[in-house]
Amino acid sequence: MKPEKIKGVLSPVVTPFAKDLSPDGKRFVAHCKWLLEQGCAGLAVFGTTSEANSLSVDERIDLLDMLLAAGIPPGRLMPGTGCCSLTDTVRLTRHATQAGCAGVLMLPPFYYKGVTDEGIFRSFAETIERVGDENLQVYLYHIPPQSQVPLSLPLIERLKKTYPSAIAGIKDSSGDVANLRAVLSAFAGADFDVFPGSEMLLLEGMQHGGSGCITATGNVNPGPIVAVYQNWRSPQAVAMQAGLDTLRKTMQAYPLIAAIKATIAHYAHDEGWNHLRPPLVELDAGQRTELQAKLQALSFAMPGIV
Repeated sequence: MKPEKIKGVLSPVVTPFAKDLSPDGKRFVAHCKWLLEQGCAGLAVFGTTSEANSLSVDERIDLLDMLLAAGIPPGRLMPGTGCCSLTDTVRLTRHATQAGCAGVLMLPPFYYKGVTDEGIFRSFAETIERVGDENLQVYLYHIPPQSQVPLSLPLIERLKKTYPSAIAGIKDSSGDVANLRAVLSAFAGADFDVFPGSEMLLLEGMQHGGSGCITATGNVNPGPIVAVYQNWRSPQAVAMQAGLDTLRKTMQAYPLIAAIKATIAHYAHDEGWNHLRPPLVELDAGQRTELQAKLQALSFAMPGIV
């Protein structure tokens, strides 16, 4: 049976590393459980914020299996599976689908630039055909600032028409309000979910048929983001959204992944969270002190974090 689709706030979970830069499964599982306790509808593990492209296929599979073994429901998981290698994408997608995950978040192959819509279509099509599972639900991952391989509206339309059962939605991390509005206008509906890639566009998205958001700062500020999703029709929604925007702007004034890890490390009293895999590096001591002061001035908190 095809899994129920996730709607709401999803966190692209940061991946903790030990001193030797191996993935830290214990911290990973604990953080995922905390995010669900704080109201996240789902966990988009192995996305950009997760340093996924610094992880091997085997490491991603092992971490996913750890979550499942720890009792995280597969129906709350949307792992990232898009790789430059077709066979890697197929392997990750098949494993997640067979495990019962609600869907997979799939980048296009991103090494070669200037590729045609035809080439991108063939990549997604080949993956869907090779996985060959009626329970597969693919969420397209549009993040041209990182991938430099955009997903055009005609391409999305063609994929939807060719694979209506498999193409479930999109994460739009373009940061372009005009593109988000165009995607929402063209595709948002019962059979296609649109998730902005930042909570700064959550209210905008909900007002035009969106299904929530998949956002990096969901790792540290899940409760208030969920509150906007739940109350987007309320008179307080605009003010609540402004609060999200302020926190997000504070975080992204620094390298965002490093800032998120530094924030978790501070509020969990666990410096082990400050490890990143090269080429990414942690915030320096001055940056961490400055960020902590800014968060304190905002009365920021991470209730229950351990």
